[in-house]
Amino acid sequence: MKNLEILYEDNHIIAINKKVSDIVQADQTGDEPLSERVKAYIKEKYNKPGDVYLGIPHRVDRPVSGVVLFAKTSKALVRLNKMFQEHDQEITKIYWAIVGNLPEEDHAKLTHYMVRDAEKNKSYAYNKPKSGAKEAILEYKLLGCGQRYYLLEVKLCTGRHHQIRCQLAKIGCPIKGDLKYGFPRSNEGGGISLHARSITFTHPVKQEKITIVAPPPMNDTLWKFFYESLES
Repeated sequence: MKNLEILYEDNHIIAINKKVSDIVQADQTGDEPLSERVKAYIKEKYNKPGDVYLGIPHRVDRPVSGVVLFAKTSKALVRLNKMFQEHDQEITKIYWAIVGNLPEEDHAKLTHYMVRDAEKNKSYAYNKPKSGAKEAILEYKLLGCGQRYYLLEVKLCTGRHHQIRCQLAKIGCPIKGDLKYGFPRSNEGGGISLHARSITFTHPVKQEKITIVAPPPMNDTLWKFFYESLES
């Protein structure tokens, strides 16, 4: 189907490389969500009558690109939900982030205590425990350097609201284009330079470890530069 980049599909799950500005499921904007486009694809490909079942075990923020996993059966959804909620050894999420400032260390583990402001749709990170805050942990390493920007690989150890955006901003490295967390300029198209690069998990039915990898947006010259630098 047009504008749908399928990374993996079997009888139980389907993974899509989400584009910047796509919303995963319906919200107040009324824009067509990615989930509805995936349903339309399944209905057309398999000639399914009636409504198509599609479960959403996790979400990726609208301004972020990369791999999004959907469940095609209720059994798969229940098991994936459990994995994502527990965020245990069964699942690993890797992100790429382009930042404008070089972090003090090339590789580090960050631990903060985050508070979410639902009204502002923003999170705040603190160095010490705070009432109502949740522990947020990630690991990052420097992957590449350009003339003005730096590519970081981030491994999430917890799953908090805007966690990567908030924690990187806290150490003085806001993500390119992320005005909400302190980057001075927006990106063309309104997205931010954060990409859900890969997800590794135990298949909910086959019980095999699988890894799904999403290429970054190659229509963006900076992403293309970093990607080709790593591949060469």
